Amino acid sequence: MGEFPESRLGVGGRFSARGKTSLSPLAFAANTARVKARFVLALAFLFAFAALIRARNLADDEALSKVLVEGEAWREVASGFTMTDGACSDAAGNFYFADLPKAVIHKIGVNGKLSTFMENGPKVSGLKFGPDGRLYACTQAPKKQVIAIALPSKEIKVLADNVQPNDLIVSPRGFVYFTETGRGQVTAIDVKAAKVFTAATNLNAPNGIALSPDGGTLAVSEYKGSHVWTFRVKANGTLDAGTRSMTLRTLTDRPESAGDGMTVDAQGRWYVTSAIGIQMFDATGHTDGVIPRPQNKGTVSCAFAGPKLEYLYVCSSDKISRRKMQTPGAWLFSGAR
Repeated sequence: MGEFPESRLGVGGRFSARGKTSLSPLAFAANTARVKARFVLALAFLFAFAALIRARNLADDEALSKVLVEGEAWREVASGFTMTDGACSDAAGNFYFADLPKAVIHKIGVNGKLSTFMENGPKVSGLKFGPDGRLYACTQAPKKQVIAIALPSKEIKVLADNVQPNDLIVSPRGFVYFTETGRGQVTAIDVKAAKVFTAATNLNAPNGIALSPDGGTLAVSEYKGSHVWTFRVKANGTLDAGTRSMTLRTLTDRPESAGDGMTVDAQGRWYVTSAIGIQMFDATGHTDGVIPRPQNKGTVSCAFAGPKLEYLYVCSSDKISRRKMQTPGAWLFSGAR
């Protein structure tokens, strides 16, 4: 038959009895070495990735261990509601929340006893106390408004009408900031001047809202996105320096975080309710882990309350639960407690 040119056979190749090219022992060994090297590299990458995940989990566990009390779990405080929301506390540590569909606002005293604060009133989705001692609320019916409820008279004053409020926070200077989820914006109220103005726009379904302990930073969670925005609060009530400071974790089959109600502790940590639980971030925005929900139902708002604000309360669908924490909540209005 004669010899075939090397270009036909390939480098180091042979021609088999069936007319196909096969590798020489040297070429086969070299090919095997390359395959082994690739396998070792892939294995090293997997080990490195696993180590990174373990390190992150350990860091999260360590961070959670600084706030969670060992041996303490969620404890049910009240149940039998339709849909709870609007978690907040007053200066004494009494906890307030709304049963939205029933248009009732409830109160749980520092002694743990449940009572009705207001019934046959508006349907409320967000509640917060202000420095003037009034209870501010976002109402969904009969009208969409932001109102202030005086105590003890419970006289209602409308602060903003024809708006789409979801949740709100009141600053030490008396400015009210509320999320308008459908409009993708944060709107502010200068209560003293009776002026309503747009504070931030182009947000992805903004929902929860909170202030840092010093009142200088406003944080807003995205419901349809996966970020928490922070803004600098200026002396005149306007916001600037908006940035995506925190990244919310999401479920594998759900791209949106369902970021909802928020609160903050005395060390400046942020607690954000979401689809996977209460996500905790340090004051710089670094994730510190996820506190599991008390039940496998929507957990939409949270607040520190109880004696010395040492309990984290959550509104979880039809129930109210709480757990004791190592770090108490922050009271925004110094000198008002």
